[in-house]
Amino acid sequence: MTTGGQLSSELEVVGRILGVHGVQGWVKVFSHTDPRENLQHYQPWHLKQGGQWKPVKVTGFRPQGKGLIAQLEGITDRNMAAALVGQDIGIPRDLLPRSGGGEYYWRDLIGLRVFHKDGADFGKVARMLETGANDVIEVRGDSKSLDRRERLIPWLPEDVVIDVDLAEGRMIVDWDPEF
Repeated sequence: MTTGGQLSSELEVVGRILGVHGVQGWVKVFSHTDPRENLQHYQPWHLKQGGQWKPVKVTGFRPQGKGLIAQLEGITDRNMAAALVGQDIGIPRDLLPRSGGGEYYWRDLIGLRVFHKDGADFGKVARMLETGANDVIEVRGDSKSLDRRERLIPWLPEDVVIDVDLAEGRMIVDWDPEF
């Protein structure tokens, strides 16, 4: 990671400032971590301000209703907190636990080439979607693929997703090519 507030490719976005809470500078936060409360364990947070990531210390953190709130060092009133709304929360990637045993960070799946188990090229993983029932892989066809369609394929390891090979940059699925 670079210093001096420079944008770092080694930062992972793990949350976002959603709003303000109260008059003493607390902010409402959304967490991409699972469980969501894990966000508090990654210090310091980095907020993207003016195109640059700037570190900020979390001095208070707690669940509030169905969400989370945090107190950030130096943010002492509602107006200061309001200026942070909409900013992503980033942390150094090396703070995150290593994935393994069939678990993947979504960022690692984006860009993988997706093939049907019989070899048909569906395109590349464009993004992952959280739907509640199960996660979904959005695959977009391109000039190298079977067609240029967009497919939504459920993330069901062993049932639909047969193999993921990050080193080879590919994913094998058992999914109807016509669907």
